Parts: sequence; C-alpha cells; structure tokens
Amino acid sequence: MPHVDIKCFAGRTDEQKRKCAEQIAEVIADTLGCQTSSVSVAIKDVAREDWKEQVWDKYIVPDENFLYKKPGYSYDKE
Repeated sequence: MPHVDIKCFAGRTDEQKRKCAEQIAEVIADTLGCQTSSVSVAIKDVAREDWKEQVWDKYIVPDENFLYKKPGYSYDKE
C-alpha cells in the first residue's frame, strides 16, 4: 500500500495534478510490484515563502537518511 505525499509550489492545475498522480502511481506499481489500486498520491501546494519552514525543515532534513533522491538545492545553515 504505497502512499506518496508530494509538496510543490502553487500554480499547477487540478488536471496537471491528476495526470502527475496517475503517472506516479503507474511507475510505483510497476517498480514495486503492486497494483495501481494500492497506490495513493496526495499533492499539496505550499507557498514559496513557506517552503523552508513547512517542507525543508519539517520533512527533508529529518528524513535525509531515507531520501533516495535528494534535492539539488540547500538552505544555508543557521
């Protein structure tokens, strides 16, 4: 039962989000050997000015050891 939680800047249409979710579900099902009906995908908009606090600090930094694809950007150490 894979679940994917995507956070991105606002600006995508519902149709773009649906298409993204469908394609991600297909790749996950194919790669992990499950049915697409077992995959759930959430896509949440985050304001650019809130990204560091709501995503970087809350999800990326604490889960660094679990990231199989790390971002190509960083925030300066405070």
